[in-house]
Amino acid sequence: MQVKDAMNPKVISASKDISIKEAARTLTKHEIGSLIIVEDEKIVGVITESDIIRKVVATGLDPSVTLVEEMMTKDVITIDADAELNDACQTMVDHKIKRLPVLDGGQLVGIITTTDIISVEPKLMEELGKIMLFSERQGVAG
Repeated sequence: MQVKDAMNPKVISASKDISIKEAARTLTKHEIGSLIIVEDEKIVGVITESDIIRKVVATGLDPSVTLVEEMMTKDVITIDADAELNDACQTMVDHKIKRLPVLDGGQLVGIITTTDIISVEPKLMEELGKIMLFSERQGVAG
């Protein structure tokens, strides 16, 4: 099965110029764990709930004035829509991440998460469990 068959085509994105507070509100409103940060239709970063907790809340920064650009992960790991789910799973395990933006011809077309993969390929749960274990040891699930 390919990534495009399991991904969520509804990607919530944001500008790098919004505040962390605004990003957190967007995450809460849409009940998601990350925002893809885009500029001129290109991915320039990603910000996750765990980024907000570790980089802003835990360090005492003001989320009203701290910008997403300052805290986002800039080296975003992506996957091609035509890639196999096994490849997405392995990429997540290798990089200890729970979600991947999905590209088709360089364009953002979706997002795939560990939950998406497990829902269609339960046999991959053991592999993806490694990510959850790592996150728990880090004290943050993100």
